[in-house]
Amino acid sequence: MGMRKITLKTKGLTSKQYSTLVLELDVMSKSWKKFGVNISIVAEGAERIINWGNKSHDDIRAEIRD
Repeated sequence: MGMRKITLKTKGLTSKQYSTLVLELDVMSKSWKKFGVNISIVAEGAERIINWGNKSHDDIRAEIRD
């Protein structure tokens, strides 16, 4: 099957809501991989938000100690 593209346009979204939306899309993309679907997220600051949102409690503790 060919590549398909979906574009989301949001209005009135706060920065917290934006971060949550990006993280929810990331969770969805990870869960769909087991069905052979590859979803890539291209959004402003998405990589930074996803890296921050996927940190474990131990990762955060190590950063605080440094």
